[in-house]
Amino acid sequence: MLALSTGGCTGIATSAAPSPSTGTLRARIAALTLGQVDFGSISILPVRFEKSRISGPFDDSGRTLYCVSSHMKGRTFGKAERPKAVIRHEGGVLKVLSDEAEVCEGHRTEPFTELDSPA
Repeated sequence: MLALSTGGCTGIATSAAPSPSTGTLRARIAALTLGQVDFGSISILPVRFEKSRISGPFDDSGRTLYCVSSHMKGRTFGKAERPKAVIRHEGGVLKVLSDEAEVCEGHRTEPFTELDSPA
């Protein structure tokens, strides 16, 4: 029997984040990000990431957020895609927020080598 669950329009994607006891916060954010469809998690073609960036932590209306972006190559044969994700950190738990990309505007970013593919 195959059971499917559908979430309502909550604005939060239901993805399992790595356990808080495994790795640094940045490594956990990278693992959660790589599990997202926008970042090629179900692509049949191999993808690679370059020039990945992260901003945060920053406070947005009482929420602690991180923004992740990258140049993803592989699915579109020559043209890089630019996936973005907004990650909420609350009580040691990471959640991906959907439809919240505008909160990332104007925040300082830094290289996010944990997400980049090895050369």
